[in-house]
Amino acid sequence: MNDSRAGQVAVIFTSQRNGRDEAGYGAAAAAMETLAEAQPGYRGIVSARGSDGFGITVSYWADDAAARAWRDQPDHALTREAGRARWYDGYTVTVAEVRRDYDWSVP
Repeated sequence: MNDSRAGQVAVIFTSQRNGRDEAGYGAAAAAMETLAEAQPGYRGIVSARGSDGFGITVSYWADDAAARAWRDQPDHALTREAGRARWYDGYTVTVAEVRRDYDWSVP
């Protein structure tokens, strides 16, 4: 069971990949995950992508200030621009406060 995420800020990134430059995307995604983990207020990440290129990534932050600092982090901003130019047909970012959370797994 995970620790509760109540009170954290969830940054929900839904995207449609275009399938170009898979190696470049993979390297950038790994670098961004490592960079995010080092940011103050980082609380975790979950991600999934379908065979059609649609993906959902949710990063969790201690508060809105930490989430905004990640948005504004210079290396992250450069990678975001590269994503617009090379890897994505489109994306949406939604920021929400977690009020409660639940999990379940096979015993």
